[in-house]
Amino acid sequence: MASLNQIRSTFLDFFAADGHEKVQSAPLVPQNDPTLLFVNAGMVPFKDYFTGAATPPYRRAASSQKCVRAGGKHNDLDNVGYTARHHTFFEMLGNFSFGDYFKEHAIERAWALVTKEFGLDPDRLMVTVYIDDDEAFDIWKKVAGFPDHKIVRIAGSDNFWAMGDSGPCGPCTEIFWDHGEHIPGGPPGSPNEDGDRFVEIWNNVFMQFEKENDEIVRSLPRPSVDTGMGLERIAAVLQGVHSNYDVDLFKALIAASEDATSTKAEGDRAPSHRVIADHLRSSSFLIADGVTPSNEGRGYVLRRIMRRAMRHAHLLGASDPLMHRLVPALVTEMGEAYPELKRAQAFIEDTLKQEEIRFRTTLGRGMGLLEDATRDLPQGGIITGQTAFTLYDTYGFPLDLTQDEARRRGFNVDVDGFETAMAEQRERGKANWKGSGQSANAGEWLALRDRLGPTVFTGYEAVDDTGEVLALIHEGHAVDRVETGHTAEVVFDRTPFYGEGGGQAGDRGEIEWTDASGQTGAATVLDVQKHGGDLFAHRLEVTSGVLEIGARVGLHVDPQARLTTRANHSATHLLHAALRNVLGAHVAQKGQMVDAERIRFDFSHNAPLTDDEIAAIEDEVNAIVRQNLPAETKLMAPQAAIEAGAMALFGEKYGDEVRVLTLGKALAGEGDYSVELCGGTHVGRTGDIALFRIVSESGIAAGVRRIEALTGEAARQHLLAQANVARRLAQGFKVQPGDVPARVEALTGSVKALEKQVAELKKQLALGGGAGGVAAPEDIGGVKLIARVLDGVGGKELRGVAEDFRKQVGSGVVALIGVAEGKAAVTVAATSDMAGKVNAADLAKAAVLAMGGQGAGGKPDFAQGGAPDGSKAEAGLAAVRAALAG
Repeated sequence: MASLNQIRSTFLDFFAADGHEKVQSAPLVPQNDPTLLFVNAGMVPFKDYFTGAATPPYRRAASSQKCVRAGGKHNDLDNVGYTARHHTFFEMLGNFSFGDYFKEHAIERAWALVTKEFGLDPDRLMVTVYIDDDEAFDIWKKVAGFPDHKIVRIAGSDNFWAMGDSGPCGPCTEIFWDHGEHIPGGPPGSPNEDGDRFVEIWNNVFMQFEKENDEIVRSLPRPSVDTGMGLERIAAVLQGVHSNYDVDLFKALIAASEDATSTKAEGDRAPSHRVIADHLRSSSFLIADGVTPSNEGRGYVLRRIMRRAMRHAHLLGASDPLMHRLVPALVTEMGEAYPELKRAQAFIEDTLKQEEIRFRTTLGRGMGLLEDATRDLPQGGIITGQTAFTLYDTYGFPLDLTQDEARRRGFNVDVDGFETAMAEQRERGKANWKGSGQSANAGEWLALRDRLGPTVFTGYEAVDDTGEVLALIHEGHAVDRVETGHTAEVVFDRTPFYGEGGGQAGDRGEIEWTDASGQTGAATVLDVQKHGGDLFAHRLEVTSGVLEIGARVGLHVDPQARLTTRANHSATHLLHAALRNVLGAHVAQKGQMVDAERIRFDFSHNAPLTDDEIAAIEDEVNAIVRQNLPAETKLMAPQAAIEAGAMALFGEKYGDEVRVLTLGKALAGEGDYSVELCGGTHVGRTGDIALFRIVSESGIAAGVRRIEALTGEAARQHLLAQANVARRLAQGFKVQPGDVPARVEALTGSVKALEKQVAELKKQLALGGGAGGVAAPEDIGGVKLIARVLDGVGGKELRGVAEDFRKQVGSGVVALIGVAEGKAAVTVAATSDMAGKVNAADLAKAAVLAMGGQGAGGKPDFAQGGAPDGSKAEAGLAAVRAALAG
């Protein structure tokens, strides 16, 4: 039996032998397509080649492309686990011809692969062609020898593919496998085609036409081929099983899930194990490609996938976080084919664990919302669609879970209302989703790059050069000249200006020129961006003269800004290595921006850094700076660089050749300190950084921290400013600077002691009402109530006062409203014998609402809340009395 890994290799080797370039899978986050949430088809990375926006470096290619369909238009999420072939993550095998071979060679190779290389029985295969594609029909008859009834003509979009209303399009031919008579369903084109007996295993798209406004207007000058074969589907066929979840990969992942939960994937538990196995793949690969869970965009989709799996782990009885414990099984199965999984394993495990810890808390809150929604419902009552949607959208409860819980409690769910809320969310999503954030005219820049070729970057060696103006873009339009006072984006044939990339800001500086008539001109370069990877667009303002196409100009990078930017960028590499050494291998870069001012570095870690950790990181970096060793740069193939130990960033796509930067020697043992792939500008020696100082550390998202730091003179000035603060404090305290911490600690201790005394006095004063120093209770509907407004008493102090009053009342309720700084704090406490008669949370809520607040929280015997207007405290107590009186 061929394993899934063997099938992938066989496919790629088969087409490599046919002259196809083996192309590594692109990251799941699209690189040049702002319209897509994730890569969802094998052709996506080649889209610009098919549209003509870019020139392919090869005529034939083959790949196994990672794909995710779990959000946006292509969303299979809710079906996963309950059908045989739906997945959120899948691999798409494909062979591509960019104006090289066409229908005959594609069909002949497809037939040779499935019948000879894979050994499938031709009698169990059949094909479809587009209804009027006689050419494909005749080729199949010749190649396969099929009778007419086994070559089905299909009309409509099922067998005619288009990139959109405008663009390349063409007919398809599909190959189907017959799973056998024991499976319900009929062949394609029959009334029973929706059954599972005949399964499409491969689709060949013949791009031979071009559409405009949804109408075919011409034939393409260079017809191309785009194919797609789902790896999981063909694995099921070759391994003799009907469900994708029975192939070797999923059997291994499901076995790990069974072992971790001590439950078998049988009966109604089987879908949960399938969901966990599938979502483990999509979650892990998305994290490895740089996506982290959040409440918007791609991070929101990832969080939904993760939480759906975690909910199923909960249904299986997992009492502790489960998903992170399954990652090693996934890495064992897929780590050789996708080394990014191995590189990111520690971070994947940590992200899954922390998210599951958070979700278990959220799950409890969701169940609490369900309790509140059904508390007053009669048997057979209906839970509103909005409640069901809130449970789905906020707490990760799929509709079926809410329905199951409702059914168990004797209620129904307003499904139509839920669907209405879902539709409203989709409309909001369409309005808010901005894709990958890339500019809308990315295709135009790619076309320009294709016409002009790459910009030659000379800035590694110098900060001054000369260049020729190749293109001028003013207000989005190509122009021939730009006059004084106007801004434009300018492309030169060569430039020393670095274009923003890899987290390094674009250079600033000046350009100057003399035109044919002897008139001089100058412009200020404000920023430089890269398009299509290597086309440099200089945003500049013309300060004198007129800049024209064809002009030869002098290009001058701001030398001081370049110097400090280089130091900051190199220090960032050292910071990355130090973070991994001090905090652990799970640390991975999640974003950075270095410029002439400072360093901003985002990284994966699930806890704030301690003072000791920050000090250790600073010490390491400065130790490498003091080594003053030369920076070493080599040009290498990406895979060779990674195998040699260079660190690649999650989710980055590298070209055929990369720069490998080595900085410093390991502080303990042998080897280099920092080795990373990086195309930025860097120092000549580590000593050029001079000094490194961390100025802040904070959290910016779940599991992501941010460090801001300075180098060189900026770091020295920061330290001087801190020293001046210490000196002024010492003068104020009349002590030596070294004694300031002890003096501050002593003062802090004195303040805390005084605050404690004041709190105790306030408490005694509050308890002083009533006869004999005991507050006299009032009777409300047979319930004893102590109700007091306490001026100058805050929320923290109310708890102790309420506890003492609760002891005094014996049996009853205590309602206290503390007023401090104009605001009100509410505390309601009930004695234990009031259980079932009085709910402290309801009483506190009534008080808060009466004072203009939003609500309160707590338990039936103790609850607290707050309101903005302390002048309404008596109204709050009146609301408590009214609630008790019924």
